[in-house]
Amino acid sequence: MTADLGAGRRLKRASVVAAPVLAAGLVLSVPLLRPGHPAAARAVAVGSAPVVRTNLTSTVQVSGSLDYAGTYTIVNQAAGTAFTALPAPGVTIRRGHALYEVDGAPVILFYGARPEWRPLSAGVTAGPDVAQLDRNLIALGYGAGLTVSDYFTGATAYAVELWQAARGLPVTGTVPLGQVAYAPGPLRVTGVTPVLGSPPQPGASVLTATSPTPVVLAQVPVSQEYLVRAGDEVTVTLPDGVTTTPGVVTSVSSVASGSGGSSTSADGGQATPAPAGGSQATVQMIVRLVRLAAAGRLDQAPVTVSIVSAQVRDVLAVPVSALVALAGGGYAVEVTSGSGGHLVAVATGLFAQTLVQVSGPGLTAGQRVEVPSS
Repeated sequence: MTADLGAGRRLKRASVVAAPVLAAGLVLSVPLLRPGHPAAARAVAVGSAPVVRTNLTSTVQVSGSLDYAGTYTIVNQAAGTAFTALPAPGVTIRRGHALYEVDGAPVILFYGARPEWRPLSAGVTAGPDVAQLDRNLIALGYGAGLTVSDYFTGATAYAVELWQAARGLPVTGTVPLGQVAYAPGPLRVTGVTPVLGSPPQPGASVLTATSPTPVVLAQVPVSQEYLVRAGDEVTVTLPDGVTTTPGVVTSVSSVASGSGGSSTSADGGQATPAPAGGSQATVQMIVRLVRLAAAGRLDQAPVTVSIVSAQVRDVLAVPVSALVALAGGGYAVEVTSGSGGHLVAVATGLFAQTLVQVSGPGLTAGQRVEVPSS
């Protein structure tokens, strides 16, 4: 319906009074209408804006930080007198390269989930650790004619000899315990336990590492956990507060960190410290950056993650500032035309940044509505 614009009953915009509207965590000022007075005059300049047909998205923002995926520990299995070379924190080590040295002999990084636990040579009992060795020899280019299997064959021994010769290792065709160490992929060293010259202890930690793949770790309030699932697309705002880059949620923890200083899980999992200064229970979300280069060399830098909380498509929308609150309740917009204007009562829907979804009798895209002039 169209509101009456009679001189004694027309509603006017208030010049200084605003009614707050809360939507998606954002407080928006909406002009308030009061019963008109004939002598009242506009105290603010006004302009106009179009009614548009568009898609609207509302987001929730959570704080996070740039980090690296995975946490790994390399355990020494080599016997000897002393560590003669150790990596520096921050370096990245890839398959086929030395992690560290014991008595001048390198310990080489191979990829695999199964840790080394025995020497491998002809006649050893078949096992998946042999197949893991085969895969690495093939990946390094020493497996011509080698088929991946759980059996240490003559082809495996020959591939080991080729690899050992290329690395300057004693060519034996066998892999003694401690000559290689396994990790799921490339390692970015974060810490080194021993010091040069200290005696190696089989079974003791040598270094800690992550993968070199940057990710975002963010804390999502438990009350908003339902908004996000693995596979969801999000937007990450980088530390400069301006640059954004797309991301994909890889996981959302089932363990909530509470304000009481510890975390709990439904399955009774181990407690972990709560975020510093947090007063609300949260769950950790891990986000993979679609463009890895966007992270640059930043580490532990603060970022913001925008999660879609609601979305509508192909709806009419006007600037939030176009809404006028009616004295009897509800909202309207003032549709302008060359000959004047008239109020149209509207139902509001989704608020998204500066726009709000509206519907009302006779309201169409392309019409213009009154807004405060900036």
